Amino acid sequence: MRWNMRMKAAEQGIWKSTELRRRLAEAGLEISAGKMSALWTGTPTTIRLDDLDVICSVLHCVPSDLLICEPELVAARRPARTATANAPTSTPAPRPGRRRSVPPA
Repeated sequence: MRWNMRMKAAEQGIWKSTELRRRLAEAGLEISAGKMSALWTGTPTTIRLDDLDVICSVLHCVPSDLLICEPELVAARRPARTATANAPTSTPAPRPGRRRSVPPA
C-alpha cells in the first residue's frame, strides 16, 4: 500500500501539514505534531478508522483515494516456485489418529 494523503491535501489547496492539522482539529480530530509529521511525510503503519473517517471528510475523498494498492509489490514478495517445491518429501506424513512422532533424521 502507498499512502497518498499529501497528494489529496494538495488537490484541496493544503500545502503544509500545519494547515491540515488545523482543519482536522476544526473537524474534531486533535493530532499531535509528531503524529501529523508521520502522516504527512510517510506511510503510517497503523491508523484508526475513526481518524481515517475524519481525514477523508476534511479532504473530501474516500479511503481508496488515500490508500493506493500496489499489487506488483505483493507479487514481488511471493517466493518463486521451483520444481523441488512440488516433489514429494522423504519423510512420510503421520497418519491421522496415530500419535507417534517422526524419528530424528
